[in-house]
Amino acid sequence: MNGVTADANIYVSALQFGGVPRQFLNTARQGLIRLDISDALLGEVIRVLREKFLWSEPMLQREIRQLSRFTVRVHPTQIIDAVPDDPDDNKVLECAVAAGSRYIVSGDNALLRLGQYAGIPIVRVADFMRRLTP
Repeated sequence: MNGVTADANIYVSALQFGGVPRQFLNTARQGLIRLDISDALLGEVIRVLREKFLWSEPMLQREIRQLSRFTVRVHPTQIIDAVPDDPDDNKVLECAVAAGSRYIVSGDNALLRLGQYAGIPIVRVADFMRRLTP
């Protein structure tokens, strides 16, 4: 099973708007991929949903419980500074490396410009979903 680390923007898009990011989360929910997440990434998701989209604490807690059912919690120990302009982007890389993920899925241009990190391809969610379809 492919291990995948998703950027916080993928979770936020899936939970707030749906579309292809929601299909991606559903793929993990169905057990077709292993979705790796760290406390730092989860914290960023919560912060954005709370501050930008004004989600209530009960809504946030419900989604955290749901996510914990089909994600694998990773505890990165290595500090990476590949994207010095945006430390949040480095947290995605740290999670992927610690988990041994085979892909990083992101909509963030700074990460996408890297193309890959430590041999892990960085792709848009739609591109990843196309790779899953035979």
